[in-house]
Amino acid sequence: MKRASSFYKPKDYAEQLVFDPLPGKMVTRWCIGLLIALILVLALPWTQTVNASGKLTTLRPQDRPQEIHSIIAGRIEEWYVQEGQFVKRGDTIVRLSETKEKFLDTALIERIQEQVAAKEGSQSSITLKVEALKRQIGALQTARGLSMNKAENKLRQAQFKIAADSSELVAAMVDYEIASAQLLRADSLLRKGLISMVDHERRKLKVQESNAKRISLENKLLGARNEMLNASIEISSIEAEYLDKVSKAESDMNSTLSYLYETEGELSKMNNEYVNMQLRRGFYMVTAPQDGYVVQARVQGVGETVKEGDVIITIVPNKPQLAVELYVEAMDIPLLKVGQNVRLQFDGWPALVFSGWPGTSFGTFGGRVAVIDNMDTKGRYRILVVPDTADIVWPEQIRMGSGARGWLLLKDVAAGYEIWRQINGFPPEYTGETSPKEIKEK
Repeated sequence: MKRASSFYKPKDYAEQLVFDPLPGKMVTRWCIGLLIALILVLALPWTQTVNASGKLTTLRPQDRPQEIHSIIAGRIEEWYVQEGQFVKRGDTIVRLSETKEKFLDTALIERIQEQVAAKEGSQSSITLKVEALKRQIGALQTARGLSMNKAENKLRQAQFKIAADSSELVAAMVDYEIASAQLLRADSLLRKGLISMVDHERRKLKVQESNAKRISLENKLLGARNEMLNASIEISSIEAEYLDKVSKAESDMNSTLSYLYETEGELSKMNNEYVNMQLRRGFYMVTAPQDGYVVQARVQGVGETVKEGDVIITIVPNKPQLAVELYVEAMDIPLLKVGQNVRLQFDGWPALVFSGWPGTSFGTFGGRVAVIDNMDTKGRYRILVVPDTADIVWPEQIRMGSGARGWLLLKDVAAGYEIWRQINGFPPEYTGETSPKEIKEK
């Protein structure tokens, strides 16, 4: 080499570098060092994450901004608060007055009370009338029973009299038959001259007396039968008479009961109206439903009218339980679970984020997944993240509605594997207690 160099001399610096071995060794060393560093970096642990964006909200629905509505239609008479003021539960916000003609009378409640008292008096009178009709019906039924007993006794007496007259008539007919037979024998004996004319006349007189008695008893029996028939007719007449009287009394009682029920319905309606008026008086004062801050008045000035259900003011509850509302793609939802760690960045708070190395990030705050919705919202699923008690406390200055970004921490893998996964478009590793393969087998 020395001999060759004596005959050949480099003309410039480039040729000198080519023939000088020292710079080449340095480049080789730098390349080997960079390769080793790259291998070390690829071997470093990398935390897989799911990125999501959202805003600050509250975990409990009652902690979210609440609109105060007017329950009744009215006119604003006086404001008791101003925007930004802190109010406690039950504090009066605004006072309303009536605008409907039906409720303009200031003594409306007293007049309804008078109507209720009058209707109650009418109800009492109708109730007494119903009781009187019930007693009248009871008396008619008692009188009917007595009259029926009397008529039935009269019928039985007629039946007994018929039986007695029938027996006497049978005896009289027997006597008449005997007397007639004796008269025939007397006629035969008189022709033979065995008896005198006097005996013959006596027997003839006896026949006539027996016949007269028989006829009298027959007439008497017919009279008894007529009495029995009259007694039967009287029973039917009494039954019809008292049935008519009782039916009329029952009809009057039913009509009175109908009027009583109508009165009770009207009285109930008046009592309902009275209670509603008392409750409506309480709606004149619109009060705060819970502790919070007045943030926005939807109605301005005094004298402005509002309708039923109109928003008057908005209140933000005091000391809400904050949570971050993040929206995650549907393909990432199976990778998440309740209690999973999340790193958060709030709008207005500077942060230096290394999603794969959360421990080296600056300006982020910790959280845990509290709720995962079972229903999507426009193709994405909503999750709620609450503060992690084991991490840095969230800033007190953050407000509901401010933006936030979140990194849901998944499984720790090598950085080289993560690069390979990203190049191939594979999903992150499943972090659940059971692997997808085991779920498929089950």
